[in-house]
Amino acid sequence: MVTACGRICIHRKRINISTVLAGQRVGIKEVDEGIWIVSFMHYDLGHIDLEQKNPATPGQPVRPELLPMS
Repeated sequence: MVTACGRICIHRKRINISTVLAGQRVGIKEVDEGIWIVSFMHYDLGHIDLEQKNPATPGQPVRPELLPMS
């Protein structure tokens, strides 16, 4: 459940979601090691990297790859 201040707690880590969803239940599902997807109703809100506490939208990479220097 999203707290009044707009956070969810996963494995003792606080992740900011949105105060708009305060009091609402959201779904969380691990899709890769340490990568979780947050959903509300039938909508995927984004991915979260628990190590970095890095939120990302569904089309955005959670762990951007490093590009080689030219």
